[in-house]
Amino acid sequence: MLIKTVGEMAGTVWHALEKQGAMKYSALKKSTKSTDAVLYMALGWLAREDKIEMTAEGKSYRISLK
Repeated sequence: MLIKTVGEMAGTVWHALEKQGAMKYSALKKSTKSTDAVLYMALGWLAREDKIEMTAEGKSYRISLK
């Protein structure tokens, strides 16, 4: 079920950011071993819950916990 997969990835992303600190999107994708689609949905989930900050950095984004 996709909702379960996205929710689990949101948890994985949160734990990765908690452990490693702020990361660029590409590093976060590599760290979580996620697909773009699931990672984007997980980031949206965390953003909606006001758990992360995303800052534009060149052509990418730096993601960090609030």
